[in-house]
Amino acid sequence: MASEIDELSIEYEEDGEVVVEQLDKLILNRGGWTTILFLYRERDKNGEFGPPKAGLRRYQKTKGVSRKRDAINLTEKTAPALVDKLKEWFQF
Repeated sequence: MASEIDELSIEYEEDGEVVVEQLDKLILNRGGWTTILFLYRERDKNGEFGPPKAGLRRYQKTKGVSRKRDAINLTEKTAPALVDKLKEWFQF
């Protein structure tokens, strides 16, 4: 949990080892409900980092603290379908 939106991160450590490594982030909107797109990768059972993934996270700010409420994860297989559909809908 974080009090400032810029402090929010998807990075996660277990026993001092990074399990989820944040590579980048894009804050899509700020306010009572904040949406952030994260680029990250996770360690596999062999201790190696896997391919990059994208994750949309929604945070709700209450009493000055942002808490994660929703999450959607995209992989290199699912992300292209999303991009294609957005291009179709918004013609960019």
